[in-house]
Amino acid sequence: MKPTIRTLSLQELAILVDWAAVEGWNPGLEDAAMFQAADPEGFIGAFVGNEMVAAISAVAYGHEFGFIGLYICRADMRGKGYGKAVWTAGMARLAGRTIGLDGVAEQQANYRHKGFRPAYETIRYSGRKAGPAVRDDGLRTVTTQLVPDIIAYDTHCFPAPRRAFLQRWLPAPHYGLAAISSRGTTGYAVARPCRSGFKIGPLFADDKEIALQLLDGLAGMCGGGELHIDVPATQLDFIAALDAAGFSPTFTTSRMYKGQPPKLGPHRIFGVTTLELG
Repeated sequence: MKPTIRTLSLQELAILVDWAAVEGWNPGLEDAAMFQAADPEGFIGAFVGNEMVAAISAVAYGHEFGFIGLYICRADMRGKGYGKAVWTAGMARLAGRTIGLDGVAEQQANYRHKGFRPAYETIRYSGRKAGPAVRDDGLRTVTTQLVPDIIAYDTHCFPAPRRAFLQRWLPAPHYGLAAISSRGTTGYAVARPCRSGFKIGPLFADDKEIALQLLDGLAGMCGGGELHIDVPATQLDFIAALDAAGFSPTFTTSRMYKGQPPKLGPHRIFGVTTLELG
C-alpha cells in the first residue's frame, strides 16, 4: 500500500522518539519538544491508514545546511519501501543544501552509495566522572542574559545559525554552563536528562582545559549520574583525559556530508550536540 507522507505533529514526534528508545538510542526525556524547536516542519512520517510506519528528521538550518537523523522504520513494517519513502522525502526537503548525518558503521557503505562522504569519526564515551575536580574559574550557569553571547559563540562551532533551537535547548530542564573570561564567552556545554543518565552536548570550548572544566561542572550538576558524550576522534588529548577520569568508549559513528563540508574550526568541538540533529 502506498503510504501518505506528511509532517509529524508534536505527539507523533514523541512516538518517533519512543521508537528511538526501543532501538537503544537513549533519547532525552524532553527531546520531542526540543527537537521540534529546531525546525517544526523538519520531521516527516509515512502513514498507512492512520498508523505511522516510518519516519525521519530532515532539519533545515537556513538555506545552506540541513541534517538527517531519527531514520526509523517500524520493525513490523520493514522491507515494504516505507523507509525509502521517508528518506526520499527528507532528502527532497533539504535539496540544495549541504546535508549532514551521523552514520553507524553498518550503514556507512549505504550512505556512501547515496553520495555522503565521511568527515570524521565520533566516539561515544560513557561513565561517571572520577578523580579530583578541576578548577572551574569563570563558569556560570546559563541564564537568559547569557543566551545571546552563547548563540554568537555557537556560530564558530556549528555550520549554520540555530537560534530557535538553542533558546529551547539551553534552559531547564537541561543543565547549561558557560565559560566566561575577560575576552568573553570561551565555551559552553549542556547536559540533558535521558532515559538512562545524561547526555552532554554540545561541549564547545576554546581549548581542552576549558572543556574539562565544563564537563566537571556539569557532572556536579547531574548529581554523579552516568554521563554520555560523543567526542570527535581527533580530540586525542581530551579523550586521554576522559580515559583517566573513568570514561569508556561504547560505540562509534561517522559524521558524513553530502555536498561541500562545512568550514569550521574542529578544535572547539569536544562533544557534538546530538547524533539526531547534528
